[in-house]
Amino acid sequence: MKLCLKMLLVSVLATSVASVSHADPAEDAIDARRGFYQVVKHNMGGLAAMAKGDVDYDAKQAAIYAKNLEMLTQMDNATMWIAGTSNEDMPGKTRALPEIWSTYPDIVEKSKAWKEAVAKLAGTAGNGLDALRGDIRAVGQSCKGCHDDFRAKDF
Repeated sequence: MKLCLKMLLVSVLATSVASVSHADPAEDAIDARRGFYQVVKHNMGGLAAMAKGDVDYDAKQAAIYAKNLEMLTQMDNATMWIAGTSNEDMPGKTRALPEIWSTYPDIVEKSKAWKEAVAKLAGTAGNGLDALRGDIRAVGQSCKGCHDDFRAKDF
């Protein structure tokens, strides 16, 4: 039985790897960053739901979500943002505007603001609902800074 289970696991993993890998580096980069932002969205969504009162505040879970976000800020995402992966280059695949690459220093500053806001949130999210509400706002504003300038509203 264990052998059968191991073979099934290997088969599933092989299929998963094969379905994720593309021959096109631009599509790989877009897929990677879309996946990255899905993880950001999942963790921010959990925190936002607590902050809004849609779900009960849970200090332990809030701290986990915030620490997850903090870990994401430590990633070097340069390979997700290769030239030729804007919405003009790859219509229907991404909302990334070409300005990301033409105004490069601006996005670095916005990324720095996000990292700083997330670091502060990671230190306070588990310290009560008021602390979460106070610091999640800054994270949301840092996200909005990039979205307003560097992300198209539609595909």
